[in-house]
Amino acid sequence: MICHWATNDLLIRYHNEEWGVPLHDDRGLFEFLILEGAQAGLSWNTILQKRENYRKAFDRFNPAKVARYDPRKIDELLNDAGLVRNRLKISAAVQNAKAFLAVQKEFHSFDAYIWQFTGGKPRQGAAPVPSRTNESDAMSKDLKLRGFKFVGTTICYAFMQAVGMVNDHEQACYRRAEILGAGG
Repeated sequence: MICHWATNDLLIRYHNEEWGVPLHDDRGLFEFLILEGAQAGLSWNTILQKRENYRKAFDRFNPAKVARYDPRKIDELLNDAGLVRNRLKISAAVQNAKAFLAVQKEFHSFDAYIWQFTGGKPRQGAAPVPSRTNESDAMSKDLKLRGFKFVGTTICYAFMQAVGMVNDHEQACYRRAEILGAGG
């Protein structure tokens, strides 16, 4: 059995291959940070459908390149039908790239910084799945202080789920046990 929300081929593949697997790659963490912000108010399925467009439009989520986007590039992205065309979200991605680079410089990696919110290892979720936790509250607050945008506590908790900082696979889901067995 798999988690109830994996209801189509795209979501099933995402569930089976990525969701909840501990991620420690800075580029991948940046990608999820941007995609979770883009998802605000929309379904994750919508974002997954646009994911390859995002990867192309945002230079494969290279934060050093995204941080240099100017107003002309932002306007270009706003005209890209393959993206969520929301000026605040696209501008936030550029701001977040700048803040991401500052965190990398301070902590030597974004991974070292972000995983501190769970003590460096995944937490096991519990039913019912919350929309926020004390850890996501602390993460949101600290990210905002560092200049990040679209990082409210609910977005931060979804990010934590996506990158495996918390294992919220349902009790009967085969992935829950697999991730636990892999040290997650």
